[in-house]
Amino acid sequence: MNRSPLDFGSLRRRLAAGEATLGTFVGLASPVSAEVCAAAGADWVLLDLEHGAGGEEQVRTTVPAAAAYGVPTVVRVESAARIRIGRVLDQGVAGVMLPRLDTAAEVEEALGHLRYPPAGDRGVATYNRACRFGLDPEALDRAGEILGVVQIESARALEEVEAIAALDGADVLFVGPRDLSHDLGVPGEFGAPVYQEALERVRKAAADHGKACGLLVPDGGAA
Repeated sequence: MNRSPLDFGSLRRRLAAGEATLGTFVGLASPVSAEVCAAAGADWVLLDLEHGAGGEEQVRTTVPAAAAYGVPTVVRVESAARIRIGRVLDQGVAGVMLPRLDTAAEVEEALGHLRYPPAGDRGVATYNRACRFGLDPEALDRAGEILGVVQIESARALEEVEAIAALDGADVLFVGPRDLSHDLGVPGEFGAPVYQEALERVRKAAADHGKACGLLVPDGGAA
């Protein structure tokens, strides 16, 4: 059987089963960088369109470069606009990371862009990589393969983290340490009690709702 560009949702299943994974952000706008990380053994690579170099054009080269090593690509979009998310998904990415959403209502609306009608409002087409350029139209029925990663990076999002974790399609709660610590009034002070309490609240919300949680870390100890 030919492989799906999403590898039939393997990353989403691994996380749903409680498996710990290790990946890396790719901000150099280079498919070679993604390939090196994939070859080194990352479980996933994350192409950063919010803060990294380059733009959407890097998605179409990064996805196959990492996939050559069996490694899926997640993309952090620069906005939660429907068209931005849809174009990334059509390139066959395994998941989308959603930054700077502060309320459960905002997250719910954005997650709707990851699903085809009637579950959401993603535009329907089959002549793209996600459907193997028309060779796999059944991919339209497998939209549940896509991983939804919601960043918790503001005090307001923290206040609604339990409601966010309860949403269908919010598969991972991912803390942005710099953004969250700044918004909590302790910029870069990752040992501060208010920040540590925030991490624990996110972890507990994820655990209570059977979701995964993630964190950007500089070393193994932080992980």
